[in-house]
Amino acid sequence: MWQGPDDAPPTARIAMLAPSMQPSERRVAEAIATDVDAAIERTAQEIADVAGAGRATVIRTAQTLGYEGYPQLRVALARERATAEPSQDDAADPTMLGALRGAVDRFASRLAHTVTAVTEETLSTLVSEIDGAARLFVAANGLSAPVGVDLAMRLTSAGRPAEYVADTLGQQITASQLGAGSACLVVSGSGVNRASIDVMTAARASGARVLVITSFPRSPVAEMADTALVVAPINDSFRDELLYTSRAALMLVTESVVGLLVHRRGASATAAQVATLSVLGHSLSE
Repeated sequence: MWQGPDDAPPTARIAMLAPSMQPSERRVAEAIATDVDAAIERTAQEIADVAGAGRATVIRTAQTLGYEGYPQLRVALARERATAEPSQDDAADPTMLGALRGAVDRFASRLAHTVTAVTEETLSTLVSEIDGAARLFVAANGLSAPVGVDLAMRLTSAGRPAEYVADTLGQQITASQLGAGSACLVVSGSGVNRASIDVMTAARASGARVLVITSFPRSPVAEMADTALVVAPINDSFRDELLYTSRAALMLVTESVVGLLVHRRGASATAAQVATLSVLGHSLSE
C-alpha cells in the first residue's frame, strides 16, 4: 500500500511499487503505465481485459497505489496528464543528436517525480543520522556502486568522514565491526541487491543504524532499514526500469543530501570544503 505523500503522481507510484506487486496486479499497473491516455478512458473491466486479469484485481491495484478505487485512479491520471509537459516527437529529428536531445528532454520531464515519495520527516532524519553517527560506512553495489563512491567522497569533503569499500566481502566485514553509535548508509536503486542486503544484515547485527537510499519503498532493503529515503525512478514503468536502468536520479538526490548536510553543519563544513579545495589546487598542473 502506498504510504508516501498524497500528491505523488500515479505513474511515479506505479514505477516504485510495481516490482513488489503480485503478478496480476503488476500486469494491471504495467497496462496503465504503458498507455496512460487509454487508461484514463477505460473502465476497470476494460483494463482488466487488457491486462488479462479480473476486475477485482484492477480495484486492488488502485488501492495498492493509494486510491479508494479505479475511478479515483483515473482522475489522478487525468490530473497528471493535464499538468505534464507536452511530449516531444522522437521522429521530428532522426539524427543521433536528435535522439540525445529527446532522451534529455524525457529525463528532464521526469525529474520532478524523483522526490514525490520524499517526506520532510524522512529527509530530516536521514541528514541528522548521517551528521550524528560516530562512524559512517557507505555501501553500494552493482549499478549503484558509482553513486556510493561519489557520495562517500562528497561527505568526506564536507567534513563528514565516510568509509567506502569496493569489495563485497570487505563491505560485510566492515559493516560487522561498526557497532552502536555508527551508521551504515546503503545506496541500492533496485532495493534487491543480495550483497547490499548482506551488508545491512551485518551492520544491524553489530548494533549500527541502517540507512537506505533506494527507488522502491516495498523492496527488501527499504523494509530492513531504520530510515529509508525513497527516490522515484526516472522511468515510467518497471519494464522501462529494467530496459533503461538509470541511477541519475539517485546521484542527483545524494548530491543534494550532502548539500543539506553542509547547510546543517555551517562553518565546520565550509572549512572542510576550503581544505578540500586547497588539496585539489595543489594536485593540478599546468
